[in-house]
Amino acid sequence: MDTPLVGRVVELEPLVRRVLAGNPSPFTYTGTQTYIVGRGDVAVIDPGPDDADHISALVNAVAGEQVIAIICTHTHRDHSPAAQALKAATGAPVIGCAPLVLDDAGPRADASFDTSYAPDRVLGDGEQVRGKGWTLEAVATPGHTSNHLCYALRESGALFTGDHVMGWSTTVVSPPDGDMAAFMASLDLLLAREDRVYYPAHGEPIDNPQRLVRGLAGHRRQREGQILRILSEAPAAIPDMVARMYVGLDPRLNGAAGRSVLAHLIDLRNRGQVVEADAVWSLAA
Repeated sequence: MDTPLVGRVVELEPLVRRVLAGNPSPFTYTGTQTYIVGRGDVAVIDPGPDDADHISALVNAVAGEQVIAIICTHTHRDHSPAAQALKAATGAPVIGCAPLVLDDAGPRADASFDTSYAPDRVLGDGEQVRGKGWTLEAVATPGHTSNHLCYALRESGALFTGDHVMGWSTTVVSPPDGDMAAFMASLDLLLAREDRVYYPAHGEPIDNPQRLVRGLAGHRRQREGQILRILSEAPAAIPDMVARMYVGLDPRLNGAAGRSVLAHLIDLRNRGQVVEADAVWSLAA
């Protein structure tokens, strides 16, 4: 899809600006959104894909300002690869999630892991990055990936949620690194917080985050219930479950749906509720 917002700087609040990358897809919606935090001394959150036009737009967006941190939520290829080029252009360190590269059998080329990611500083849960007038605090939210971090802007009550909570769709949880139990625990962690607004990497700002997170958790519990009901009738393979659970789904998203079903099944197996043999799943005896 084509959008006139690609490359433009959009101010969301006094401390937050957004620049949209031109990488729309069935998995990224309108594209990856890079956030600029602060004025004068700034941080860039999720620099995005290794796309020359997007990198140029970011450099232009911060012209005359000092980039003091390039911050990544996780290392999928639509989020972190521009970090190295932006570091070369600004001299800023790359800070944030730990490096992670896996041979992921996931369904989307844009979600494979970024092999170029080399942080100068890895943040743990609760650690902070500060600039003039702003403080970003890391919030560990594993699930979508094991290294996923959100970032809380303490001065305004905003939370940059990366792919953990998105403004247009549910999050793909793709094993082996994606972990449904961890994802649900991270949703519970967010429910215990009092953030004012979420700024996701894909989709519009979320002005009522608690309601959305409760809805996401309920949706996942509903999917788990669907799986258990299907298996109570007869053993089934994942493609058969996807066909029954995701009626009318865009065929391009079948693979992603299958990965999330697999994540649910692995969680259920770890809890002793299902078993698998030759790619066919059934209820545990």
